[in-house]
Amino acid sequence: MVHPEGTKSPPGLVEHRPGAPARIVVLVSGSGTNLQALIDAENAEKAQHTDEAQHAGKAQQAAKAEPAGSPAFGATIVAVGADRTGIQGLDRAEQAGIPTFALRVKDFATREDWDRALRDKVAEYEPDLVVSAGFMKLLGPDFLAAFDGRVINTHPALSPSFPGMHGPADALAYGVKVTGCTVFFVAGGVDDGPVVAQAAVPVEDGDDEASLHERIKTAERALLVDVVGRLARHGWTIDNRKVTFQ
Repeated sequence: MVHPEGTKSPPGLVEHRPGAPARIVVLVSGSGTNLQALIDAENAEKAQHTDEAQHAGKAQQAAKAEPAGSPAFGATIVAVGADRTGIQGLDRAEQAGIPTFALRVKDFATREDWDRALRDKVAEYEPDLVVSAGFMKLLGPDFLAAFDGRVINTHPALSPSFPGMHGPADALAYGVKVTGCTVFFVAGGVDDGPVVAQAAVPVEDGDDEASLHERIKTAERALLVDVVGRLARHGWTIDNRKVTFQ
């Protein structure tokens, strides 16, 4: 296969090193809380750069190392897409000055036509990475072929446990003491792609689905921002199921 950089990789191996900053397209279907976390991370980096520019005359500021645990984000959101109109996720993007688009499945003759239209629209923005952030549609083979090894998603459980839409409820029903969240590269199945990173969330006595899911979502937002930043700054390799930062 030939990657955007023009280099060939053997079967089962994907390598990608984004430009600086990495170009991100985010796909949403609802309130866009994960999107907001990414917007906030990008804005925090811009604010940091503005502050540094104001102190550019100070040699010690110019030489100052990046604070541990708070690296520059390294990514810019170039577009936000949705599968429906009138959602808060699109409002968040528009308020941040980010281009938006919406492609509804019902406006296309077939699901395959919608998938190809989504592929073509996302491709217009030349993304290094596509982030499915609460996007409630499965991406089809045409879309995934176009962005092979460059689409990530989140799941509210520690994959491969509890796939599907009811991860927190399934974890409670099974009686596990620890669950969590996963960021993974989309591979065409249901929450079964190569794992990029995971965060554990303890199950507390008295938890119900809502309380457990809320704590998982908090961990998920932090994990997603960290993962997107690391992928943007360092690039990545996927060797079959093993994901490493370059």
